[in-house]
Amino acid sequence: MEITRNHLTHWHIADSWVFVTWHLGDSLPRERLHQLIEEKNAWLARHPKPWDEVTSRTFHDNFTHRLDGMLDAGLGGCVLRQPDVRQIVADAFAFFAGQRYELGDWVIMPNHVHVLFRPLGEHRLAAIIQSWKSFTSRKINERIGRSGRLWQEDYWDQLIRSERHFIAVQRYIRENPIKAALSDDVWSGSFVST
Repeated sequence: MEITRNHLTHWHIADSWVFVTWHLGDSLPRERLHQLIEEKNAWLARHPKPWDEVTSRTFHDNFTHRLDGMLDAGLGGCVLRQPDVRQIVADAFAFFAGQRYELGDWVIMPNHVHVLFRPLGEHRLAAIIQSWKSFTSRKINERIGRSGRLWQEDYWDQLIRSERHFIAVQRYIRENPIKAALSDDVWSGSFVST
């Protein structure tokens, strides 16, 4: 097991499936995000782990689901609404699939991405995501005629703990465009059969 840290802590266990989310740099208003982080840190200080099921559900209702709602609101420039821009991300996912990682379900929303995958062999979570983000950032910036940082600095990841958890994450990815009430022309996805 490897643990790395940027703004968030990231766990890598060889041959384990992982669910990862990252978003465009302009998709979350800085002041709202900082307020949410301050509230979360205060809540965590009052509720140290381990948590029971009720406390865990309360945490996710108060913080994880609120963040998801902010992303699903479609804030920011939403350059991923453009089919040619989404195709850059989809092509990046497919490029090393089967070599560096096993690719599961993924969805590209107007301002964020969810992907379920399993690093293979010596390939590490952080290196795979860095490769996706740096390649797509360069190509998308070229396509839309801009420069500078495209994606948020960090990413959120969660190791898959069980088959039940795997299926729940697949359902979440598949239902995200529906939950956000998106028309079919502003998102792309690939859903692997189970």
